[in-house]
Amino acid sequence: MALVDLFHIKKQYDIKLLLDNVDFHLNEQERIAVVGQNGCGKSTLMKIVLGSEAPTEGKRIINNTIHIEMLSQQPTFEATLTVRDAILNELTELRDAQEEHKKLSNQVAKDFDNKELLSKLESISSFLDHHNAWNLDDKIERILQEFQLKAYENRLVVSLSGGEQRRVALASLVLKKPDVLLLDEPTNHLDVYMVEFLEELLLRENFTLLFISHDRHFIDTIATRVIEVENQGLVSYKGGYRDYLRQKEERMKSLAKSHDTLLKLLKREEEWLGKSVRAREKRNQGRKAKVFELREQAKKNPTLIRKMQIELEREKKSWKGEKTLSKRKMLFDIENLYYTIDQKKLIDNFSTRILQRDKIAIVGINGAGKSTLLKLLLSRLQAEKGHIQQGEFNISYFDQHREMINDEHTLIETFCPNGGDHVDVQGSHMHVYAYLKTFLFPEEYMNKKIGQLSGGEKNRVALALLFTKNVECLMLDEPTNDLDIQTITILEQKLIAFQGALIFVSHDRYFIDKIASKLFIFKGNGLIEESYQTYTEYLETEKEMKTLDSLSKELQSNETKKESIREKKQTKLSYKQQQAYDTLPDEIEALEVKIAQINACLYDPNCYEEKGIAALSEELIQMKAIYEEKTEAYLEVLEIYESL
Repeated sequence: MALVDLFHIKKQYDIKLLLDNVDFHLNEQERIAVVGQNGCGKSTLMKIVLGSEAPTEGKRIINNTIHIEMLSQQPTFEATLTVRDAILNELTELRDAQEEHKKLSNQVAKDFDNKELLSKLESISSFLDHHNAWNLDDKIERILQEFQLKAYENRLVVSLSGGEQRRVALASLVLKKPDVLLLDEPTNHLDVYMVEFLEELLLRENFTLLFISHDRHFIDTIATRVIEVENQGLVSYKGGYRDYLRQKEERMKSLAKSHDTLLKLLKREEEWLGKSVRAREKRNQGRKAKVFELREQAKKNPTLIRKMQIELEREKKSWKGEKTLSKRKMLFDIENLYYTIDQKKLIDNFSTRILQRDKIAIVGINGAGKSTLLKLLLSRLQAEKGHIQQGEFNISYFDQHREMINDEHTLIETFCPNGGDHVDVQGSHMHVYAYLKTFLFPEEYMNKKIGQLSGGEKNRVALALLFTKNVECLMLDEPTNDLDIQTITILEQKLIAFQGALIFVSHDRYFIDKIASKLFIFKGNGLIEESYQTYTEYLETEKEMKTLDSLSKELQSNETKKESIREKKQTKLSYKQQQAYDTLPDEIEALEVKIAQINACLYDPNCYEEKGIAALSEELIQMKAIYEEKTEAYLEVLEIYESL
């Protein structure tokens, strides 16, 4: 069922055309990822779907019964609200529905034949089912834990960092479960474990979702469809990110084949047009117009095909890292490093060596000390214990503050501060226009001041500047934030080709898997583990180990119980145990019959109308609870009996 339809949408700001004659349809339980270069119109499309922005032309049609909500990039909260209150404040409708359901259930229990009450109860039950809001308190507790907000639950939301406030807003929205949820970069400020929890939640509860993300692993896991904003239009691909890449390659080949056919047709029509006399005849004006149309199409196709080809080649090449290593220079020798903040251990007795051409990803939970390690290596912080011995080499550092660029300088001044129009890039002498074109900057941007650029564009400038420095070590703190996927694949290519050491902090699993040959994993409480697995392999292994650990503890608990029973040296059942052993099997069998009868009644309209759905449901819950209790008691006494 379509929940949102956009027909012939055009959106223009002054002279900039973002969307032109676009159709878009969002169906129930679809999860659509929107991709495309920064500034192409992704957020604009989302705002038109939300209804917060009107199209220049076209029509938006939505199902009037649905509720659409969007995660803001910068959420706002009342100054007096704590974290818990802010979440509860967004769940008022669901909590009211729970109270109403309780009240109606009591009324129906006293008045079985009241069809109006039954109808209301069914409606409110469906509402709670749709929002999966029956065990809301448990879900609130779980999300506070998983999003690392439990420690802040009684703090004012406005006292938290921007990233923490976004987590509060995201927590509220996923608990609320609107009919359509719009998310703009939802994985920003989430560590990998939070992202995994979010993925599981979105999939388990069948959200209808429209989202923008540069996290390709998240797109691959979540998306049922990928929409690319391209040349003011939309191109739709079924499936996740890898499906999108495969289908895009097929589309490129199809376009190339169609272009060859077009050129043949154009050649034939051009020959006809060259005869000129017949072309001037009025009845042939349509055919003449078609020739001009074919010419325009022939001009556009090669550009589009080449653009797609470059993007796909970048994606493929960036998986082919250099695997052979010769004898390498030591850059850092780290011995027994120790560092705390406010008595919280971030790094405890960490020793390692970092060599030339090492590509190391620093990963782990938020707040564990990942960026702190970079600052210790840069000598911006001093270790409390241990030492870092550093060789003779140059370092370039990138962080989200973009400290290496000046808002008052133009692009050309930034890259050619001493004049001229050429830059040195990893051993190549390049024209600055050609180099910046590889970072998706058109020539007309050269005289733009940095301060006029968007956040994502500033990040592109800072990253492009990194590779013009003659250094043996790059340190990057969350380099993929605010970048579109096209820029990330360019960055990946540059980093794989870089001959020095690379040390970077990231939560982007797809990016880490492509780039890193080694992991520093911050486990919490100062513990840092080293691994040569891919990050995905490490996370899967970690998950398996947790499952095995849980099973081991369960088995150990069972063995402890058995040992305790043996230690009592019981030679026969006690009076109560014997009574339970004799009577419980019959009681359990009777309960099984009763539960089956209630379930049968719930499927029979004549039966449940007579007895009442609410009363039957309540009775079923009670019967199941008693059944579980008696079964557990019987299994315990049976275990004692068998051990005698």
